[in-house]
Formats: sequence, structure tokens, C-alpha cells
Amino acid sequence: QVQLVESGGGLVQPGGSLRLSCAASGSMFRLNIMGWYRQAPGNQRELVASISSGGRLVYVDSVKGRFTISRDNAKNTMFLQMNSLKPEDTAVYYCNADPLRTIISGALPGRYWGQGTQVTVSS
Repeated sequence: QVQLVESGGGLVQPGGSLRLSCAASGSMFRLNIMGWYRQAPGNQRELVASISSGGRLVYVDSVKGRFTISRDNAKNTMFLQMNSLKPEDTAVYYCNADPLRTIISGALPGRYWGQGTQVTVSS
């Protein structure tokens, strides 16, 4: 019913910036909570940031001060501005959303997933 499509990933040097986008389609209802997860090969899945339809923000400590999550509720789109990127940020980044729940966590994601976009930070 709901499709989430990420874009904006790529290769960037340490200290560089990247902006990820997530576009939702296939439904007219509001996605109450949206967020970004990331996973590198051999690593556990990690919630990077989330934002509710009312603007409540959650960031993992490792990205605070460097990443900014935002959303356009009217368009059901979400963004992740990533600055001062580090090699440890290298991962596949996944858009995640839920129409009913208020919060998401690493262990309890929302119902819908995007296909992922690769972010590689390397010199």
C-alpha cells in the first residue's frame, strides 16, 4: 500500500556532506512517524534519527550535531542532511515509516521500509 523510495546516497570524502531524501507514495493517509536506519555489513541495524508528524526529533548520539532530520508533511517526504561525514557513517541507509505509531526504535521499527541507499565515506 505504501512505497518508500530513498535517494541521495553516494561516495563522499571524510568531512563532506550528503543529503538523503525519502519519498512516500501509494497512500493518502499521513505517516505519523518517519525515520532513518542504517546497516553496514556485519553490523547491527541502528536507528539514526526519527521525526514525528508533530516535529518530535530523536538522534543517535553518534550523529548529534552533524545530521539533521526534517520532513514535509504535506508531501510525505523526509530528508537527512549529513554533514562532517566520517568513515564510520558508511552504511546502507533505509527509510522507515509508520502511519499509527508515535515513536520507533532500533528494536521496533515502523511498518514500512524503503529499499535503501548506499552511503560510502572514504578518501
